[in-house]
Amino acid sequence: MSRGKLIALVVGFGLLVGAVLGGVTAALVLRDGGSDEAGGDGGSGGGGAAGEAPDAALQGFYDQDIDWSDCEDDDAYECGWLEVPLDYQEPDGETIELRLRREPAAEPDERIASLVTNPGGPGASGADFVTYAPFSSALKDRFDIVGFDPRGTGESSPIDCLSDEELDEYMAYSADPETPEGQAGTIEWQERFGAGCEELSGDLVNHVSTVETARDMDVLRAALGDEDLHYVGFSYGTTLGAVYATYFPERSQRLVLDGATDPSLDRVDGSISQIAGFEVAWDNFAADCQSLPGCPLGSTPDEASQIIDGFFDELLAQPIATSDPDRPLTAALAQTGVQAALYSEDYWPILTQAIDDGLSGDGTYLLLLADSYADRAEDGTYNSNLMEAFYAISCLDDPTSLGPDEAEQYADDFAEASPTFGQGGEIGLGWCSGYTGRQAEEPREVTGEGAAPIVVIGTTGDPATPYEEAVAMADELESGVLLTREGEGHTAYGSGNSCIDDTVDAFLLEGEVPEDGTTC
Repeated sequence: MSRGKLIALVVGFGLLVGAVLGGVTAALVLRDGGSDEAGGDGGSGGGGAAGEAPDAALQGFYDQDIDWSDCEDDDAYECGWLEVPLDYQEPDGETIELRLRREPAAEPDERIASLVTNPGGPGASGADFVTYAPFSSALKDRFDIVGFDPRGTGESSPIDCLSDEELDEYMAYSADPETPEGQAGTIEWQERFGAGCEELSGDLVNHVSTVETARDMDVLRAALGDEDLHYVGFSYGTTLGAVYATYFPERSQRLVLDGATDPSLDRVDGSISQIAGFEVAWDNFAADCQSLPGCPLGSTPDEASQIIDGFFDELLAQPIATSDPDRPLTAALAQTGVQAALYSEDYWPILTQAIDDGLSGDGTYLLLLADSYADRAEDGTYNSNLMEAFYAISCLDDPTSLGPDEAEQYADDFAEASPTFGQGGEIGLGWCSGYTGRQAEEPREVTGEGAAPIVVIGTTGDPATPYEEAVAMADELESGVLLTREGEGHTAYGSGNSCIDDTVDAFLLEGEVPEDGTTC
């Protein structure tokens, strides 16, 4: 491709699409006009086999009762808090509280257990997710649907790194990494983000790892009164589920991991894998656009590439106006907006209109897409700490960081994986250079050895967690069973594929394990 390289500091979330693009549709519409009865007895206390802690020093946490009450924002749900140690290596030390929300089973006499869920990120609110999770009525009849804000996210001791104004600057920052100014500016932002986390969040920077969240999830299981965990994790939530199965295989009963990641990938290979996934999604979107009248991307794959490359080039030289005179559309914001809409085929018409507007000099709706991706509200505040939690958890899980000279060796790999989004992507390999947090314990290799069958789902056209990663996770988990959805978009369950939905429901409700390699 001919366009100049672009530094975009924002990378792709592993996040369920409903949590990515919450208010975009409404805004654009306005513009256009085990055993079948496995689990506990429904109580909220620990005790018995369900409440036995893996370490006697943790028993008090496992024995706690959750004080459920009607949620203030919607009495159809119950809210509560779970106390866990900040540092599992020091269980008698400081504690934190995790926010919980549950939707009680509609048929309590037929209740199986709690179904714990996580929408991904890392950094998304699991408590809020309960209100829009795509679970079928059959599951809601027989499971309490339970979500929690993982440590460092939402209202569970949220990590803080930058002010809202600084986050705006961070999101908009664009530069050419082939220039000394571009490299220096990027390094400055990487250091600034990390220093902000340490300054504003203190020791929390060392204790928001996926391993610790998996340990929290076992405390939650016990406090819910369930002997085994039933769980559905989406996107990054699959990483969390796989880690849980590795640390607590004997408690892992029916786990579904949808939009699966490959936990074995390092920073370099993981970044290249994801950017390649976005390229596949872009190609599929462009082909669909060109099959319809009025497509702004020409009529051939080469034309689509040339048009979007040229657009990003022009924005790098000169941002365009939006409805907010103080926030022009930069190249990085445009790229983020495009990638956000690639999470679901449902958003392709929105993306077509947003690109058409952008090519005509109006960046309003690409900016709206980028803002929704970052959970930014119209008034300039951020609805959550999604951006900061994503950064902190990711960098604590893998603090690998490469300087510009080291990263340069991967420039061709990024450009080859994604001609549309990959050029300059190698600079993102230094993303964690400023993060000072380090895990309290060495993470284990993810194998899930000893766990019951785990259903791992991949979608062939998934942009954020490419299908190949689901294949790898199913292979790496000792009891992994691969279920494939042929289609577009991020994650599979609740996407309109009845084969996927029925297979998952049968597994969760009846323990029917699909044949490995089943395709829907």
